Amino acid sequence: MRQSLRLRLFIGAVLAIAFVLLLVASGLGRIFTNYVADRYRADMSAIIDQLAAGVEFSGGIARMTDAPSDPRFELPGSGLYWEVIGGNGLVFRSRSLWDVELLPETLVDGAYGFRQGEGPDGEPLLVQLRKVELETPEGSRPLTLLAGFDRKVIDDAISEFHGAMTIMLVLTAAVLLAAAFLQIGIGLAPLSRLQKGLSLVRSGRTDQLPDAGPTELRPLVTELNGLLKERETAVERARARASDLAHGLKTPLTVLLQLADNLPDRERSMIRQQVDLIRQRSDRQLQSARLGVEQMAQTGLASLTGKLISVLAPVTTARDVTWKLALDDQLTVDMDPADLAEALGNVLDNATHFARTEIVVAAERDGKYIRLDVEDDGPGVAEAALPEITARGVHLVEGEGTGLGLAITSDILTAYGGAIAVSRGATGGLRVSLLLPAGH
Repeated sequence: MRQSLRLRLFIGAVLAIAFVLLLVASGLGRIFTNYVADRYRADMSAIIDQLAAGVEFSGGIARMTDAPSDPRFELPGSGLYWEVIGGNGLVFRSRSLWDVELLPETLVDGAYGFRQGEGPDGEPLLVQLRKVELETPEGSRPLTLLAGFDRKVIDDAISEFHGAMTIMLVLTAAVLLAAAFLQIGIGLAPLSRLQKGLSLVRSGRTDQLPDAGPTELRPLVTELNGLLKERETAVERARARASDLAHGLKTPLTVLLQLADNLPDRERSMIRQQVDLIRQRSDRQLQSARLGVEQMAQTGLASLTGKLISVLAPVTTARDVTWKLALDDQLTVDMDPADLAEALGNVLDNATHFARTEIVVAAERDGKYIRLDVEDDGPGVAEAALPEITARGVHLVEGEGTGLGLAITSDILTAYGGAIAVSRGATGGLRVSLLLPAGH
């Protein structure tokens, strides 16, 4: 399954950013919660200190001589409370508690390190409790001091902080993701330039990749240039061997033709036919050996087709066969001109043999390919025989030709990643469709 490197890097960045921001959110949330809880504990401790300082014993009876001055203690249900319980059961409490008494034995462990009870409005209270012993002339006197506040106050403060922090972290994530996307684009840009360089090499516009770019890519560029150099050397060797083989075959074939002149007409004709067949097949095999290592080039489809038709025009003009062309001058094919000429020439040549009045040649771009249709208005081929037409040795008309034309075309197109298809045309003749790699 194909995976995008850009997508994989972006997903990795998203996961890393999400993980880090979750850690930051958790850490900041814990730090703020502890800070707020510590502040409230300090405030409650200060209130308890004031309460302890404001209690006096006279004749064994406790009195509140100085209560905390915060006005919230005077407003019922204000959210801030205190209570003092003497050893004899005497209770002093802030007016904010109204008629509610905080009993130490009813308090349970609460959040943020406080104990929890119930306030005058039934709301949960967080309470700090301290038991002290006051020294009096009559002896030591126990006191239980309590200071508390509505839990909702600290919950709301922490909730507001988390809301603001969430907005901040979302904005931070958006900025970091944008930065990651930009960084990935900048980081992968050299690969895009490398791809364009390879495209230029493939199209024959240059023979080496530029030795520029990031340090990390230079070893790859060096290796690719070395591979291209070896490929060029292999091409030259293939050409030299092809030339040697062509020259090696030329002499024995010429001798055979000379010997054939001394034979009767029937045998001489047969030998000449076989020698021609050997030449055709050897030329094809030499060209096949070159395919795949020959450097590709951009070939203008309309221009090459026009040249091929001009060669075939004398044959069609003599038979009153007209050509109908629908080719865009801008269409280019990513093939060697000689290979494209042979592949297309075989198809056009077949069409000239069987057309009655007209041959239609049309082409259009289809994604990365160009579809070229050659259709004649001849007798056509039976539906059952269509799949076998491109096989070697199959003759469109028994006894005519070598049966290699469309097979050779198929071999050439396959070598370039193209394909050939045959079907019945609109007029009943043969339609040959060539799928050619489109130029850039």
